[in-house]
Amino acid sequence: MQHKPIINTKTINSFTFLFFLIASFTLTAQTDTRIYDIIDAVSADRIKNDVKTLADFGTRHTLSDTVSQTRGIGAARRWIKGQFDATSKNCNGCLEVFYQKDLVEKGRNGRIVKDVEVVNVVAIQRGTKYPNRYIIMSGDIDSRVSDPTDYTSDSPGANDNASGMAGTIEAARVLSKYKFENSIIYVGLSGEEQGLFGGQGLAAFAKANNWDIIGILNNDMIGNITGVDGVIDNRSFRIFSEPVPPTETERQRRARRFYGGEVDGISRQLARYIHKNVKTYMPEMNPMMIYRLDRFGRGGHHRPFNDAGFAGIRIMEAHENYTQQHQDIRTENGINYGDTFEHVNFDYAAKLTAVNAINLASIAWAPPSPKTVGIGGIVQPSAKFEWSAVEGAVAYKIYWRDTTSPTWDSARLVGNVTEYTLEGIVVDNFFFGVAAIGKDGHESLVTFPNSIIRN
Repeated sequence: MQHKPIINTKTINSFTFLFFLIASFTLTAQTDTRIYDIIDAVSADRIKNDVKTLADFGTRHTLSDTVSQTRGIGAARRWIKGQFDATSKNCNGCLEVFYQKDLVEKGRNGRIVKDVEVVNVVAIQRGTKYPNRYIIMSGDIDSRVSDPTDYTSDSPGANDNASGMAGTIEAARVLSKYKFENSIIYVGLSGEEQGLFGGQGLAAFAKANNWDIIGILNNDMIGNITGVDGVIDNRSFRIFSEPVPPTETERQRRARRFYGGEVDGISRQLARYIHKNVKTYMPEMNPMMIYRLDRFGRGGHHRPFNDAGFAGIRIMEAHENYTQQHQDIRTENGINYGDTFEHVNFDYAAKLTAVNAINLASIAWAPPSPKTVGIGGIVQPSAKFEWSAVEGAVAYKIYWRDTTSPTWDSARLVGNVTEYTLEGIVVDNFFFGVAAIGKDGHESLVTFPNSIIRN
């Protein structure tokens, strides 16, 4: 007599449900179709129109005219505020738009030749769950010619940095159509060419108001594809990031000598996040991680945020043309000098605007990073981890890489737990980190281990 096997349908149904749940989560964790919609919504034509408007203010020098309606930085910042206000009106008041300002007195440095009010234009899109956690995109309002104290000569600043400012305005238009758990700030910063005063002012304002800043994406020159070296490239761009915060303590510095992490500060994790996200959603682009705070001997508006202990990176074109930066408008030896409208590639500026927009969205949709990550496994054939639970996380992911690799190259999804052991992975040979994952599959920035498991 042949016996039929006993089938537990309840068990099978449970496994079937679990299988589809895991499969669904895995697919969601890889891509979110809304991100592709965001890329498609960025308009090169709108960016072109905005760059033209900004360049046509004649000069946007920090010390230039503030009374005229058609010329100078005053007219420019009022127009920028008007663009944010119009976007807010179209999304039923979803943006809080205001000026943030500080007086910088004459003689503060050699470029401040008279008292000036440095005015930033800020637009906040409040998060539904974490209204006091902010991811920021910035562009610079101001421009300059060869002499940084010349605030009357024509200085259109089409690429430097009407391109970054126009990109920020466009990102606000596109992302205002969505709701996010975390807040997004779109900001035009002033005083960059005089000493990064706008960034200093907003970073101090953030500290005074106890803002929890996830990071800032500073966009400074995102519209040039023809380099002074002769290279033409409309796909590559640079991500500048410092290795560790300047605010780290002596105890943290000493710990790094024993445990590693010389290139694993919060700004570097933000850079790696952008690199990974672009490779996932915009594979035609070539993000170049540059292991420097900024270009050699030069600075940008993410630095004041780094100085205050916040994560911050600079996104910019890969190939600069110095004949069009900080130059009086002139022709010499057949070369047209000056940062004028015709030199900007608007399709490229749109691509880099999309790079910003998809990362703002991904971070704003993600849960916070684990505050603490402990690591252990000294003289053992396994790496041990424990981390603080994150509200809203449905799973966590452990990342690791060779100590010489710039990017997180391996990962394991470990479910909704707060401790895990990677068997057969020797802790000495890799660097590790942990990210939290939300219900839609979006990941937080990676947290590098900040404590040691002794047992």
